[in-house]
Formats: sequence, C-alpha cells, structure tokens
Amino acid sequence: MSAPEPPSRRPDRSPRGPVNRGAVAGSVLVATMLLCAGLGAGAGALIGAPVLLGLLGLFAGLVVGFWLVYQRFKDL
Repeated sequence: MSAPEPPSRRPDRSPRGPVNRGAVAGSVLVATMLLCAGLGAGAGALIGAPVLLGLLGLFAGLVVGFWLVYQRFKDL
C-alpha cells in the first residue's frame, strides 16, 4: 500500500472551467465584428457604398458575435 500523495501533487478535480474564458469570448466577439465589417465594406466597395455597408456589417457582426459567444459558453 502506498502513501497518499502530498496535496501539491494531486490533480485539480474542481468543476470550474478554464480561467481564460472571458478572453476567448471577447476575442470571438471582436473577430466576428471585424470579419463582418470587412465583408460589408468589401461588398460596399463593389456597389459604391463601402462605409455604409461596413458599418452595417460591424453591427451585424456584433449580433452574430453575441450569438456565437452564447452558443459556445452557455454552460457557464
């Protein structure tokens, strides 16, 4: 029979998630906003309204980004 391991060597079995979830959620939100703004500005450049469609894409990216963050982190 072996002796129990000291407390510092025991694996952490707590149910909490990783501590960097907030940073990941923020990165997903910002990346989605920038991607949608870029797509909107690109489409707007084709029809002559890059600023308008870029701003619309930015706000659409905000909505899509919140949805993605909610879907990924709804277990919190």
